[in-house]
Amino acid sequence: MSPDKKIRVMVVDDSMVARSLIIKGLSAHPRIEVVGYAVNTLDARNKFQKLRPDVMTMDVEMPGMNGIDFLKQFLPEHPVPVILVSTLDLKVFDALSVGAVDFVRKPESSHQAEFITTLTQKVLVAATAKVRVKKSPEAAPVPGKAPVSAAFHPPVNAAPDKVLIGLGASTGGTEATLEVMKRLPEDIPGMLIVQHMPPGFTKMYAERLNRLCRMEVREAQHGDEIHRGLALIAPADYQTKVVRIGNRYTVSCAPGEKVSGHRPSVDVLFRSMAENVQCKMVGIIMTGMGQDGADGLLSMRKRGAYTIGQDEESCVVYGMPGVAHKIGAVITQASCEDIAQVLLRHLKTL
Repeated sequence: MSPDKKIRVMVVDDSMVARSLIIKGLSAHPRIEVVGYAVNTLDARNKFQKLRPDVMTMDVEMPGMNGIDFLKQFLPEHPVPVILVSTLDLKVFDALSVGAVDFVRKPESSHQAEFITTLTQKVLVAATAKVRVKKSPEAAPVPGKAPVSAAFHPPVNAAPDKVLIGLGASTGGTEATLEVMKRLPEDIPGMLIVQHMPPGFTKMYAERLNRLCRMEVREAQHGDEIHRGLALIAPADYQTKVVRIGNRYTVSCAPGEKVSGHRPSVDVLFRSMAENVQCKMVGIIMTGMGQDGADGLLSMRKRGAYTIGQDEESCVVYGMPGVAHKIGAVITQASCEDIAQVLLRHLKTL
C-alpha cells in the first residue's frame, strides 16, 4: 500500500462505547480513515462491499453469529486483514486459527490511551499483511499427548542431549509457530519461544500449544530448567534470557526496558543464547513486523548456530525474517509448514 494512501478501516463491535472509543482513537491518526462501522457480523457482511475497508477490527463475541464462525465463512471470499479486539478469552486463538492476523485486548478505563496506541500500530501493520486462510481444519486435541499431525516423525535420537532451540515471532506468529511445533516429536531438544502478545495471553497460548503438540509446552517461569521435550513460552511483559549454570541451562524472566520495541524481545532471547550457550544452538525467526530478532539471530550465527528464517511467501508479514535474511543472519529459508523438517534434518546431522 502506498504511504500516501489512507488505510480504510471498518470497526465491527456491538458495544457503542467500544465502537466510539475505537473510531475516535483510530481517526486521530493521519494515515487512517474509519470508513464505517457494523454492530454485528450480519451488519458487517452487508456493509463490506460498499465500504471496501483495507482492515477490519472485530469483537469476537457478538449477538448472532460470533466472530469466529463469521471469519470461517467470510475470509475465504474476502481475504481482508482482521484485527480482533477482545477481552481475555481463549476464543481469540480460535479466531486467529481461521485467518485473523492479530489481536489486542479490550482495555480497562485507565488504559484506554495505551490501547489506542497499540491498536493503531496493529492497524498500520495489518494494512501490509497477507491473510492466510487454512485449507483444512486444525487437528483436534487428543488425550495423552498423541500425535496431532499426519506425518510421523521418529525420535531425535541422533541429536546430542545438549541442543537449545530459540524461536521468535510476532504478527501472524501464533499460527505459524503452531505449524512448526505440531510437526515436531515429543523428545525435541529444549526450546524457548518469544511471541509478541499482551499480558495474560501467553499462558493461554502455551496451554493451547500443549494440547495440540507432542512435547510439553508451558509459560516460562523464572528459574525454569530447559530440557529435552520441553518448550517454554516467554511470559508477556518480561524479558526472557537463557542463563548457564554449570552444565545446565535455565530461564531468566525479569522486568526490563523494551528492546527493539518489545517486551519480551526476540533480540534479548537470541543475544542471551549467543552469549551464554556453549552447546549446539538453532535459531528460528518467523513472521512479524519490524526487525526484532534479526540482530540477535546474526549474533547466534556468528557463534556457530544453525539459523532458519521463514520465507516471504508463507509470512503474514515478512518483516523480522526479511531483515534477518538481508543482514546475513539466516542460513536457510523455508515455509512455516517446512521449517520443522528443515530443523529435524539438521538435528539428525549433529
